[in-house]
Amino acid sequence: MTEEEPRLSAREMIERLDSSLSPGRRVRAVAALLAGLAGAVFVAALWWTEPGPLPGRTHLAFALFTVFCLAWSGYGGWLLTRRVPLFATDRVIAAWIGLAASLTTTTVLAVVAAQRDTGLGGTLLVGGLFAGMALVLAVRARTRRAALLRRVRELTGQEDR
Repeated sequence: MTEEEPRLSAREMIERLDSSLSPGRRVRAVAALLAGLAGAVFVAALWWTEPGPLPGRTHLAFALFTVFCLAWSGYGGWLLTRRVPLFATDRVIAAWIGLAASLTTTTVLAVVAAQRDTGLGGTLLVGGLFAGMALVLAVRARTRRAALLRRVRELTGQEDR
C-alpha cells in the first residue's frame, strides 16, 4: 500500500515558494548595493574636498546625488535580506527610485542651464528621455505586480478588492 501524498492548497503552495533570490537577481542586488555605496563615497569625497565656499545649489546637487546613491545601496541591501516572495515589489521600488532620480537631476540641471543661459533645450530633451524611460519602467513594474497579486488572489480564493 502506498500512502497518499497530502494535497497542498493554493495558499500553502504560495507560502512554499522559494524565497531565495535567483542568481541573476542576487547579482543585481549586490551590484545595486555596491554601486550605491561606491557612488555615495565618491560623491561625498568630491563634496568634502572641494576648495573654498560652494554655492548653495552646488551643496544641494551634491546632497541629492549622495541621497540617490544611498537609496540604491539601501535598495540592494533590502533586496538581499528579503526572505519572502516579492511579487515584483523590487521592480516597483527600483523604478520609483530611477524616476525620482531622473526627474530631480533633470530639474537641477535645467535650473543651472537656465541660470547660465547654456543649452536648456538639450538638457530638457535628454532629461525628458531619461524621465520618460523611467516612467515607462515604473508603469510596467506596477502592472506586473498588480497581475501577480491578482493571480495570487485567484489561486487563494480571496475576493478582488
